[in-house]
Amino acid sequence: MTSNSGLRSAQWFGATGRTGMAYRSWMRSQGFTPEVFDGRPVIGIATTWSELAPCNAHLHRVAESVKRGVWQAGGFPLEFPAMALGETLLRPTSMLYRNLLAMEAEELMRANPLDGVVLLSGCDKTTPGLLMAAASVDLPAVMVTGGPMLSGKYRGTDVGSGTAVWRFEEDLLTGRMTQEEFAFAEGCMARSNGHCMTMGTASTMASMAEALGMQLPYSAAWPAVDARRYETAQRAGQVAVDLVRQELRPSAIMTRPAFENAIRVNAAIGGSTNAVIHLLAIAGRLGVPLALDDFDQLARDVPTLVNLQPSGQYLMEDFCYAGGLPAVIRELDEAGLLHAEAATVTGSGIGANVAGAPCWNREVIKTVAAPFQPAGTGTAVLRGNLAPGGAVIKQSASSPHLLRHRGRALVFDSPADYYAVSDDPQLDVDEDTVLVIRYCGPRGYPGMPEVANVALPKKLLQRGVRDMVRICDGRMSGTAYGTVVLHVAPEAAAGGPLALVRAGDWITLDVPARTLTLAVGDEELAGRLAAWQPPAPHASRGWTRLYSEHVLQASDGADLDFLVGASGHEVPRHSH
Repeated sequence: MTSNSGLRSAQWFGATGRTGMAYRSWMRSQGFTPEVFDGRPVIGIATTWSELAPCNAHLHRVAESVKRGVWQAGGFPLEFPAMALGETLLRPTSMLYRNLLAMEAEELMRANPLDGVVLLSGCDKTTPGLLMAAASVDLPAVMVTGGPMLSGKYRGTDVGSGTAVWRFEEDLLTGRMTQEEFAFAEGCMARSNGHCMTMGTASTMASMAEALGMQLPYSAAWPAVDARRYETAQRAGQVAVDLVRQELRPSAIMTRPAFENAIRVNAAIGGSTNAVIHLLAIAGRLGVPLALDDFDQLARDVPTLVNLQPSGQYLMEDFCYAGGLPAVIRELDEAGLLHAEAATVTGSGIGANVAGAPCWNREVIKTVAAPFQPAGTGTAVLRGNLAPGGAVIKQSASSPHLLRHRGRALVFDSPADYYAVSDDPQLDVDEDTVLVIRYCGPRGYPGMPEVANVALPKKLLQRGVRDMVRICDGRMSGTAYGTVVLHVAPEAAAGGPLALVRAGDWITLDVPARTLTLAVGDEELAGRLAAWQPPAPHASRGWTRLYSEHVLQASDGADLDFLVGASGHEVPRHSH
C-alpha cells in the first residue's frame, strides 16, 4: 500500500487506520488480492449495458476486453453501471434522459476512487451523455463505442436499420408491401449486436467521439461483432492507464479546434443533425465557445464524401472496410480542412494518427476533388421570424427541388393529431403544403423526440409524392431522410413563433439564403402571442419536472441550465 501517491485513488486505498481498512477490506470481498492497492491507477469502466437498450446489450463483453487492457498496462479496472438509454424502447424519448445519464455518471466518477475512466456507449444518447459527464469531471478518459450491427439483408439486397423502416412504412401504406412481408423484414434489419448500421445518430456520435480525439482511430466503424471491436477495447484499457500517467485530460483534448474538426467531419460523413445538439452540450460543459451558426459556417466549404444511407447507398460495414473514419479525416487534412495538431487520446495529433490511412473503396469514401455531394450540402442553419433562435436542416437527405419552397401551413399540435387524420382521403393537403408539427421541443413533448419526419399523407403517397416540407421543434432520427426543418427555436412550448402559426399561413423556406419565414406581420404575431396560453406542465414531480423547468433550448444544446460548466474531480470528504 502506498500513502504518498499523487493519484486520487490513494486517498481511499492508500489511507491508514480504520478508514483505509474499511475501503480495502470491502473491496477484497470480491476476491482482489492486496497487490491491487499498491498505488497503481484505478480505471473506472462506465458501462451503459442493458438488455433494455438492445444497441448496448453486448457492452458487458466489451468491458471484459477493456479490463484485460487495464491489467496489462498495470492498472486496476473496476466496472460500474450507468444509465442505458436505448432510443428503440424508451418513451417518450431517450433524449429526455441524456442529461440524467450525464449527471449520474459525473457524480459516480467524482464520488469514487477513480483516476481515469473508460466510457462504454452505443445507442444515440449514451455517447454524448458520457462525454458530457467526462467533460465536467475532467478525469483522464477514453471512449469505446459498441460498434454498428452487420448490414441488414432483405431478399438479396442490403437494408439499413431505421432508413429502411421509413421506406417499408411507405410501401405498406401504398400496397407495395404486404403485412407478412413487413413482419418478415423485421428480422432482416437487425441481425447482430450493435447500433444502427446506417449513418444515423449512433454512428455519427461514434464518429464525433473519434473526430474529437476521445476515441482511438478506427473505433467508430468496426462492427460490434468483429473481433477488432474487442481488440480496440483492450487497447483502450491500456491507453486509459497511460492517460492517467500523462495527466492528459478531456479539457486538453476537446478544445475549440477539436470541435471544429468534429463539425467538418460531420459534414463530410453526411452525419446526423443530432450531432449539433450534442456537440453544443458537450462544449458547454467544457466552457468551449461554440454556437449554432458555427455548424453552418464551418461546414459550408466541406463536401459530403461518404456514400452511406440515409444520404447515399452503403452501410457502416462497407464504410469500415473502405477505410473508416481515418480515411475521411485524412482527406480533410490533405485539403487543409482540419486542425491536424489537435490532441487525441493516442498522445499524438489527429493529423499524425491518420497520415497513412488508406481508402480501399472510392465508391464508399469519395475524395474532396470528386465528392459524393458538393461542398455546402451538409447541415444548414436557418433563421427568420419563424425561427429567431435558429433551426437546422440536413441538406444531403433533402430533396433538392424543395430547398426553395413556398406553401401554405397545415398545423398540428402533436404527431398524434397528425396521424389521426393522415390517412383521410379528404385531408386538405397537397404536395406544396408545409406540414407544421409543434410542441415537440425539449419542454413541449417533453424531451424533444425524433418525431419530426412524419410520414406523408396517404393520399399523396398513393399519387407518387415521396417528399414534402415538414417543420418541427423536435428532432428526427439520423437514419431518416426528407426535407425536414428541425430544432426550431424557441420551441412552441416556450412561446416561440411556431406556436403562433395558423393553418393557411404562408411559409417560405429558402435554404440557400438560410431563411425560414412566416408571412405574417409583427403586429399580427404580437396579437396572437397575447392570446396564446402555454401548455400545462407534463409532471408535478420527479425528473420530468426538474428537466422541464431547467432545460435549455435546442440552440444551446438542451442541457440543464445548472449543469452547464464543470465541477472538476476534487476528492470529496470522508464517508466514515
